[in-house]
Amino acid sequence: MLILFDIDATLIKTGGAGMLALADAGRLLFGPGFSVEGVAFAGRLDPLIIGDLLVRNGIEPTPEHRAAMRRGYREALEARFAAESGSWALPGVHELLGALGGLADRDWGGDGARPTLGLLTGNFSETGTLKLKLAGIDPEGFRVCVWGDDSPHDPPEREHLPGVAFERVRAAWGRPARGAEVVVVGDTPHDISCARAHGCRVLAVATGQFSVADLGHADRTVEDLSETEEVVRWLMG
Repeated sequence: MLILFDIDATLIKTGGAGMLALADAGRLLFGPGFSVEGVAFAGRLDPLIIGDLLVRNGIEPTPEHRAAMRRGYREALEARFAAESGSWALPGVHELLGALGGLADRDWGGDGARPTLGLLTGNFSETGTLKLKLAGIDPEGFRVCVWGDDSPHDPPEREHLPGVAFERVRAAWGRPARGAEVVVVGDTPHDISCARAHGCRVLAVATGQFSVADLGHADRTVEDLSETEEVVRWLMG
């Protein structure tokens, strides 16, 4: 079983530091009038967010401007985390990751299945890794990582990312994954739609801006990940 976790508002929260850091970067690069108002963030890919921010502020989204915003975002996020409290894990996350990591060393249910943990996120690798480390989560615990700029298509979409994960698990399994062997865990309708597009099961967690009712079309929806044994049994079921 390949279990793919979103990061923001699924595993961790940062108190809006990512959005604020993007605003910081834009103002430093393009002037004090740079604004993030009116641009959607939840569940979206960082490359798309940066492109929308540039257009929103009347700046041509050239490769050079996108690259400058990416560098500026990382630097601004590091500065905000150094000055403030950083990021923190959501309820039950450490316990769940620990339980699943323990299962990786033995069979589950007698059928030879073992969980492989992965990330499927809209974050860039450098900023997503930073957020996880500050929350006390070791990025090395995830054997398959698919980041927000890993789509093979232009423009990128979140629906492209599970297919990338299917191939990347080949290094661990010796073959690509199939949809029925994969669970996506996330907090937005985008996580649900990308899982559905590839025949994956999806566990929705209402720890972000979407409620249990908003996420009710997932295969399973929970308030948070604190019921460790129950969540593990569903993931591995």
